[in-house]
Amino acid sequence: MAVLAALLVFVPLREVLDALARVPGWVWPVSLAAYLALHLIGVAKWRSLINAAGAGLSFAQAARCYYYGLFGNLFLPSIVGGDVVRAGMALRMTHSVSGLLLGSMVDRVQDIVGLAALAGIGAVLLPTALDERSRGVFTGLAILLLVSAVVAVLVARLIPVRRLPYKVRRKLASVRHAIRRLGRRPARMAAAFLMGMLLQALLVVLNAWLGDVVGIRISLVVWLFVWPLAKIAAVVPVTQGGIGVREAAIVALFQPFGVDAAQAMATGLIFEGVVIIGGLLAGAIALLLGRRAAPAAVSNLPPRS
Repeated sequence: MAVLAALLVFVPLREVLDALARVPGWVWPVSLAAYLALHLIGVAKWRSLINAAGAGLSFAQAARCYYYGLFGNLFLPSIVGGDVVRAGMALRMTHSVSGLLLGSMVDRVQDIVGLAALAGIGAVLLPTALDERSRGVFTGLAILLLVSAVVAVLVARLIPVRRLPYKVRRKLASVRHAIRRLGRRPARMAAAFLMGMLLQALLVVLNAWLGDVVGIRISLVVWLFVWPLAKIAAVVPVTQGGIGVREAAIVALFQPFGVDAAQAMATGLIFEGVVIIGGLLAGAIALLLGRRAAPAAVSNLPPRS
């Protein structure tokens, strides 16, 4: 919220409120329904990856954990905070903790790479998009991925595995097994990556439609460039669910294209409202799925002798 308050120092509040007032009431339920439905693609993607690594979750279990993750995004730093909640819920259901954690990590990395790929497609279709600010986002992301890869390699090479306690070696062996299982399924990983790009592309379309509602008349290609970069910025663990960071990034990235800052911020706030209300509804959906699962689990218990 502090980031949003600081942003209002530069963007006139009255103009933002005027833009928000132009939004018809029916836009909210349609946006919420679209947001929650689109994330079923995310459920399928995450389940595909963790099951390829040995997690063994059903679609209903994966949906329950995933929607709890959307709920958790409202309270934990950055959009990655919900990943912790999602994995934590799945720990009680999984056949392989290592497979669950590895698949979840690959899922998040694929999301970030997919967002960068979408922004790259937008940049190719719109060569004038790469100003100094945008290049800085791409450069920062490349450095982050490179540093992460180097750290992972160094950790794998330098840790004296043979000198570690037996329990730790057993866990490392299960991680290695999960890596091998996932590595033997390149087609599954490629399909998951494409599902992730489809989800993000459809969220771009949703945001472009919301922007059109508040008066932003600009090519979808610009949205394809701006929105993924703004979402990447929200990964930074500064605020709960990336609130404020995403809106600030949208306003800044839209400036070279002549988009009114108040309209850009209003669009970001509408989508933030969709994310917040959608997160609360996702928590309710997950709760209902859990209540439905409980009687089924009881009925599947073996009879007592």
